[in-house]
Amino acid sequence: MSAMGNNLSTRITLEQSRVVVVGGTSGIGFAVAEAAAHAGAEVIVASSNPERVAVALKRLPEGTRGESFDVTDETQMSAFFARVGAFDHLVYTAGESLLLQTLAELSIEAAQQAFEVRYWGALKAVKYATPLIRKGGSITLTSGVASTRPLPAWTIASSILGAMESLTRALAVELAPLRVNAVAPGVLRTDMWNSMSETDREGLYTFIAEKMPVQRVGEASDVAQTYLHLMQQGYSTGQVVVVDGGHVLV
Repeated sequence: MSAMGNNLSTRITLEQSRVVVVGGTSGIGFAVAEAAAHAGAEVIVASSNPERVAVALKRLPEGTRGESFDVTDETQMSAFFARVGAFDHLVYTAGESLLLQTLAELSIEAAQQAFEVRYWGALKAVKYATPLIRKGGSITLTSGVASTRPLPAWTIASSILGAMESLTRALAVELAPLRVNAVAPGVLRTDMWNSMSETDREGLYTFIAEKMPVQRVGEASDVAQTYLHLMQQGYSTGQVVVVDGGHVLV
């Protein structure tokens, strides 16, 4: 990784760095991978879906690498990072569609499974990535504004996002001086909402947009630059940066 600095500050650039994006084949992760590659980084994306990996690699800048493995499987996670070797920045954006059910209809088994990719997958990634991250590197995880602004039926989703934020702060203390931060997006037009019907999905987007100060629903590209900022901002750690178009204000 290229770094320049003096006694007062350290300037970090992504040029010639290595960035691993787990969940980097769609949505926010894809946008982060694309932006990092354009910033001069060697990018490696990972996903549980081999078809998504193949499609993403056709769209991402030349030189981007990708692998498919089960992010909930600890053995496969460990083996993936062993193959990656030394690198500079880990970004974890992997996540299935949010489990949105009222408490009365909630399946406890489904609720437990909902934590597997978003929380336990992230923890496994951090565990096996940390020894490989070079000095000056970083880890950026993903939360969401529902951690503090849940809607009805968001009990499990909000719990997962809140757990990610607590994990971020705890890891920033334990892994120091390695920097650990998180990004908390608002509602974005991504595949995360594909479990909803098109009518319900567009209705959600319209409902949110009408309430928002920016008067629109966000795109993955709107938040990707925040991940890049946290990789390069050498004085930020333990922070959860909200990028939501003002959603938490209304």
